[in-house]
Amino acid sequence: MERVLEKFIIGSRWLQAPLYIGLIGVLALICIRFFSEFVHVTAVLWGGEESKLVLLVLSLVDLVMVANLVIMVIISGYENFVSRIELDEATEKLSWFGKLDHGSLKIKLAGSIVAISSIHLLKAFLDAEEIGNDKLVLLIAIHLTFVISAVMLAWLDKMAFAGKNPGQKAP
Repeated sequence: MERVLEKFIIGSRWLQAPLYIGLIGVLALICIRFFSEFVHVTAVLWGGEESKLVLLVLSLVDLVMVANLVIMVIISGYENFVSRIELDEATEKLSWFGKLDHGSLKIKLAGSIVAISSIHLLKAFLDAEEIGNDKLVLLIAIHLTFVISAVMLAWLDKMAFAGKNPGQKAP
């Protein structure tokens, strides 16, 4: 009975596979949105103001960062929690492929969130005339919360693995 229960519990990891397929759909929607924004950039490029062009380019960069985040979650999440991805030698491999464990994935996600937050904050500063000071202060506070959280995650990860990696010392 115990073995049957254990096999059932281990097999339940496959329930996550449709979630990763859904994230691939989200990635497709991000690509559609990217090219929609790209059309706006080309229109502004020929006749708009420079500040509006910068804001639109930042929106494109923001979408790319979100797409990168989704790819990291799809690939490393599937690898860590569902099944190993086996590629033949002829297939291109990403430099981080198969190397992201749960802890390093969290740190990369936190870093990506900080980068995305930075882009949003920069967009807000470039459009400061339209945004109230109270909202700018709130955006700064939220961004600093993301930064502090990312630093704390990295520090905790370093502490947790200090004894497991020779040469790495706890802070």
